[in-house]
Amino acid sequence: MIFDELRRKYVLLTPEEWVRQHFIHYLLQDLRYPRGLVSVERGTTYNQLHKRTDICIFNHAGKPELLVECKAAHVPITQEVVKQVSTYNQVVQAKLIAITNGLQHYCWQVDFETRSFVPLQEIPPYIN
Repeated sequence: MIFDELRRKYVLLTPEEWVRQHFIHYLLQDLRYPRGLVSVERGTTYNQLHKRTDICIFNHAGKPELLVECKAAHVPITQEVVKQVSTYNQVVQAKLIAITNGLQHYCWQVDFETRSFVPLQEIPPYIN
């Protein structure tokens, strides 16, 4: 078990949870995202299926800014994983999506008008 500071409870330390907890700390400590804007394991519905987003960061207006999908370190980041997070984002509508397995991190800026993704070199830090 590991204590999740955002959810304020102990959660099972699975390989995916290990990646999620480390990535949350990276977002909070290194990229300076305010903890009050970060949501973990938030429920969403897509095609009548109940799904959970790993990490979602909101702006001060409550709109999703960054959607993060976490995978265990042994799970390769494939086109199928990219499709999973982009499918979730059709509902969430975050401006940025990111995928990590703790070893590799990818981030894209989403253009909803052209339905395209622009790859970014790194995840942008929080800007007030």
